[in-house]
Amino acid sequence: MARPHRTLRGRIHYTSRAPGREGVERGREFWSLTVHGDGRRTLNSHCEIDDPPPVVRDVVLAFDERGAPADCAVRISVGDRFVGSSWFRFDGTQLECEAHTVLEGRVSQRLRSQAPLAMFGTHPIQADALLMAVADRGIVGRWQTFPELYLCSLDHRGATGPLLMRHPTGLRLALVGEERLTVGAGTFDAWHFRIGDAASTEPLEQGSRNEPGKHPPYDLWCTTDGDYVMLKAQVTGYMQTHYELVELHRT
Repeated sequence: MARPHRTLRGRIHYTSRAPGREGVERGREFWSLTVHGDGRRTLNSHCEIDDPPPVVRDVVLAFDERGAPADCAVRISVGDRFVGSSWFRFDGTQLECEAHTVLEGRVSQRLRSQAPLAMFGTHPIQADALLMAVADRGIVGRWQTFPELYLCSLDHRGATGPLLMRHPTGLRLALVGEERLTVGAGTFDAWHFRIGDAASTEPLEQGSRNEPGKHPPYDLWCTTDGDYVMLKAQVTGYMQTHYELVELHRT
């Protein structure tokens, strides 16, 4: 008899850290994560970014029992206008996308990755936390590089496409350490990760590139219980954004 599934639900508060806007709400994210009895996972995420032009993004991202991306659906609106809707499927090194976007029209993509896909970027903050499962937690305080990264949008707000897009440099991340962290949703044991551009050469203490056009330093804290629930995240540089889990329900 299969084990029963369980579901987690959360709400993330988006605020600004920009001078003159410290603590101002700039968006929100509502998500649910279902952990199926056979080990598969399904994330449903609704994201709203208020900064003009406002972005509304809905994502359903599924992982197989090994933690690899299996399929995904993404719908994006910008400025309260439809931008695009796409469906993705991943099977080993085979990547598929069926899309309809305002800029590109009807698009069918068939790509092949160099190795079985380990991650797919979709831009919800909780989805970013789930990507941390690819890190080797036995390596602390050192960058780990993942040269092949695909996303549904290369825009830092995820406001284009959605299409299959290969990141030009890939991803690097590091487990900074373990901490006891208190956020709006409670107090948790947390892993602290730092995320950066794989082409960067900056030391771990500095983070990643910090000039316009490059993603600035990105730190993320998630639970250590294997569910990778995002607790807190912050991006510095020109973005100056902060994210915090303010509600968490387990069923």
